[in-house]
Amino acid sequence: MNKKEILEQLNAVVPGTLMETLEIQYVDVDPEEGWVKATMPVNPRVHQPMGLLHGGASAALAESLGSASSSLYAPPEKYAVLGIEISCNHIRSKKEGTVTATATILHKGRSTHLWEIRIEDEEGKLISHCKLTNMIVPLKK
Repeated sequence: MNKKEILEQLNAVVPGTLMETLEIQYVDVDPEEGWVKATMPVNPRVHQPMGLLHGGASAALAESLGSASSSLYAPPEKYAVLGIEISCNHIRSKKEGTVTATATILHKGRSTHLWEIRIEDEEGKLISHCKLTNMIVPLKK
């Protein structure tokens, strides 16, 4: 599959999910290098009461991106990808604009994948740093 086809496949699962509500879009990928990028607008839909990007929205972006990224190595017709642990450090606040998340694979095993997800603003400043562990479960035939 080429880059365009991969992005179409990743974005095809967005409608009707939390990813659609948060307006997450997969925008770039390099399966050989082991990374995927997605964007999310920062607006009142993802704010906490103080008008800042909600940490839960950042975590949802990170988990959505990391889980979708695992599907590059664990095809959905053969495997279920299940997030089993996520941790996020929220470094900087964000009021409006767009954040870009980059998921980079740290460990690609048969039964688990470990992803590092960096969420940055338009200037490349780190907003959140997350780590996601996915369990890879073969589907029963």
